[in-house]
Amino acid sequence: MFNNREESTAPVDAGETYDVTIEDIAREGDGIARVSGFVIFVPGTSVGDEVSIKITKVLRKFAFGEVAE
Repeated sequence: MFNNREESTAPVDAGETYDVTIEDIAREGDGIARVSGFVIFVPGTSVGDEVSIKITKVLRKFAFGEVAE
């Protein structure tokens, strides 16, 4: 009955920083990282990059981040 609630809870929070490895490139050219299987799009990165990212926006099924300064 409450399964949908758990699935829509992202394992990342806007404003938080995470260390990730870029695993793939999206059609739009953004790097794709994952935190606990949750997809995060990171512009300006390439496959294999190990970067710290700051989450800028969290949606139900994915998030957006930027390379942290």
